[in-house]
Amino acid sequence: MKFVNKKLKIGVSVLAVFLILGFIVPLFGPENPTEWGAYLKNMPPSSEHLLGTTSLGQDTFFLLAHSINNSFKIGIAVSLIATAAGVFLGLIAGFKSGLIDRLISLLTDSFIVIPSLPILILLSSFLKGTASVSFIVAILALFSWPLPARQVRSMALSLRERESINMALFSGESMVKIIVREIFPYISGWTLANFVNGILAAIAAESTLAVIGMSSNSTATLGTMIYWANQYQAMLGGRWLWIGTPVVATVIIFISLFLTMNGYQEYMAKRRGKNA
Repeated sequence: MKFVNKKLKIGVSVLAVFLILGFIVPLFGPENPTEWGAYLKNMPPSSEHLLGTTSLGQDTFFLLAHSINNSFKIGIAVSLIATAAGVFLGLIAGFKSGLIDRLISLLTDSFIVIPSLPILILLSSFLKGTASVSFIVAILALFSWPLPARQVRSMALSLRERESINMALFSGESMVKIIVREIFPYISGWTLANFVNGILAAIAAESTLAVIGMSSNSTATLGTMIYWANQYQAMLGGRWLWIGTPVVATVIIFISLFLTMNGYQEYMAKRRGKNA
């Protein structure tokens, strides 16, 4: 249990640092950290510019904080929509069975077999980096809900056979009450873990599109920060802080999200084992 708690604590602690960096630090920075020519170009780190400035005349530190902010917003929005839709449809399919189950399962399986990354690249290529953040969120959420829906359906099918569920059905309780009171509490822990995992997957997908110039290039995210650094030859020019900080930040965020999700799952598994 100590090992599980340690993983969970490390993941949550690191995430807290990045959330502060992404949501608190920008409040003390320039109103628009993406503005070109706001400062002298290619300045080294100093007390005024902690990570120096970019070749576009931007403060690297506040640009990084702003990018983390937008990446988290995209990840949270996508995961919230996908998890809510997946859990709702999965519960309905697993509990109702019959025609409704077959229709939802057909829709779920159809989306699962579609290769999402090529479709995302194709859609984004038509917009050529001008896609809005809302469009990116909607498209990523569209391809993110089927897997949680299938997993929740499997759990709902198993839970439906429990004696307490049969008693609730025979007593005349409505489907909504049974799902909310009797079934959802059993999958609430999984839902939280899936939500965290969804944030990780959404940030990874958006960053992948952004690095190849297929996301919203006018919006600062970790991916677009790397994209613009590549466009202006940051590596060849030795401007490592410009291109290196978003890469390191992305890796650490991924690791912290994974530790949080994995640690929480193991903690819940230990807890269920003790209560069994």
